Amino acid sequence: MADGGKTATGILGRLSGPADLRDLDEDELNQLAAEIRELLIVSVASNGGHLGPNLGVVELGMAIHRVFESPKDRVVWDTGHQSYVHKMLTGRAGEFGALRTEGGLSGYPSRAESEHDWVENSHASTSLSYADGMAKANLLQGKGDHVVAVIGDGALTGGMAWEALNNIAADQDRRLVVIVNDNGRSYTPTVGGLANRLTEIRTNPKYETTLSAIRERLNRTPFGGSQAYEALHAIKKGMKDALAPQGMFEDLGLKYIGPVDGHDRASVERALAQAKKFGGPVLVHVLTTKGQGYDIAVANENDQMHQASPFDRATGEAVTIAPAGWTSVFRDEIVRIADERPDVVGITAAMLYPVGLDAFADKFPDRVFDVGIAEQHAVTSAAGLAMAGMHPVVAVYATFINRAFDQVLLDVALHKCGVTFVLDRAGVTGDDGASHNGMWDMSLLQIVPGLRLAAPRDGFQLRELLREAVDVDDAPTVIRFAKGAVCKDLPAIERIGTFDVLSRDDARDVLVVAVGAFGHLGAEAADLIREAGYGVTVVDPRWSKPFDPALVEMAGDYDLVVTVEDNGRQGGVGMAYTLAVRDADIETPIRVHGIEQEFLDHAKRDVILGRLGLTAQAVADDTLARLGRNSANG
Repeated sequence: MADGGKTATGILGRLSGPADLRDLDEDELNQLAAEIRELLIVSVASNGGHLGPNLGVVELGMAIHRVFESPKDRVVWDTGHQSYVHKMLTGRAGEFGALRTEGGLSGYPSRAESEHDWVENSHASTSLSYADGMAKANLLQGKGDHVVAVIGDGALTGGMAWEALNNIAADQDRRLVVIVNDNGRSYTPTVGGLANRLTEIRTNPKYETTLSAIRERLNRTPFGGSQAYEALHAIKKGMKDALAPQGMFEDLGLKYIGPVDGHDRASVERALAQAKKFGGPVLVHVLTTKGQGYDIAVANENDQMHQASPFDRATGEAVTIAPAGWTSVFRDEIVRIADERPDVVGITAAMLYPVGLDAFADKFPDRVFDVGIAEQHAVTSAAGLAMAGMHPVVAVYATFINRAFDQVLLDVALHKCGVTFVLDRAGVTGDDGASHNGMWDMSLLQIVPGLRLAAPRDGFQLRELLREAVDVDDAPTVIRFAKGAVCKDLPAIERIGTFDVLSRDDARDVLVVAVGAFGHLGAEAADLIREAGYGVTVVDPRWSKPFDPALVEMAGDYDLVVTVEDNGRQGGVGMAYTLAVRDADIETPIRVHGIEQEFLDHAKRDVILGRLGLTAQAVADDTLARLGRNSANG
């Protein structure tokens, strides 16, 4: 069988594209499903990635590509981490040994990889809007092609999905099939009224028992194929009305098929064929199990191995023990704060464990709210909590705060609400590619009036700044930190106002302003500059918005200022500091080092930073070149 460094073998190795699936018999299809699962487990065990979601869509992915004709029929995957099976079936199985490595396959759909990939934005709840636009275009151009949108892993908790459904249902001439991959989970079990309604259908014992009896009876009848399926579907419709309150999709005007056992490929194929035949918008409700085929994943209570680091397939245990991360520091400190402050509450958008609110929820279950994949709602709900006397802590990935910028600006900041935002995975994150790099948050948030923004350089500072943030009750505050291992504590030699001086020489040649997790990078670059004979002072702003006035004035005492940050250069801390310095009529030259405003291909974080020139050596070399140029001009 394939392993992390070999190409696919067997039937999977012979597939050149989805059309080949239609020539396989039942035994070959069953073997293919087993081969896909084996390659999924081996590849993710080697390189890490999203295992549980993909194990759950093996039969669904096969059925989609047997019924529809990609790329003529466009297939759009919501939360694109479900797309590994799709990649295998569209000719990329042999490349899985390099999954999520530099130059290898992306962990999400990629337009650069294949004509079968249409959407590579891996943020949730977007597929239906993309599909709505594609189906409209097909209709306007007189094309009879279908658009298939696969939405699952909790993405229907996002309001954008329902905005799209409202529009999809409005035009009955569009050939659009919505597949709800209902596995009952995002990372953890899906929450909210919608989830409860779907769960009623999934778990009602009368429904399952009766459905099984009907299926068995139909299998013994002389008629079969589509006739049996249509009869079964008609009976199921009546059963659902009687046994489980539903009809929400049909109330929107969408034809509804299901629920269908998502691991019974033949049943899924029949359902999709019926949907395709209908000719208008249809919703197919498919029930799957995250991690199907790998018992260790299914049994994983936290997230069913939603996203796994490299692991031992025999045990499911990570092959290396990761050092304490930024998230773990936040996890511990927020519980301590919650013990002391009964007004502090937590909010997460379907990521309780990844953002570190799980320990808070365990101890104070009534004070942590999982709102589903709904960042906009999370932020405005937090504003309401603050208005009513609580202090909400909204913990999300940095890249996801982009989705709620308007709410931060006009619902929180305009009303001077005391809401603390904790942005995990800030800066370059690496393996997950362009959409997951948290490189825009400090640029966006710099323009929000009244907002206060902090970036801790180490674990001690994270604890200290978090406490300072939750003490602010008349403005939004933000704490942002990187992915992975927390930086070793970097003590200050002095605090001036709100900023720290990390090192200082008598000679005042260079002032290095090192932001957040780049504190160590700034300190290392300073040592290299000192070796060339220059005097360097290194400071950590701690609060990068607003700047302490003394930090702005300090720029006038040096020949050159250098800023370094794990954020986009445009509009980031360096540019904001430059503007503040110029407004103070200080003309000291300033070099701004940050992430170039481009979509970054996936690779390890250190590889990307090296490519961007965000290393101590590169910053030191640039600084020395600038100092030499200044000396020559002087």
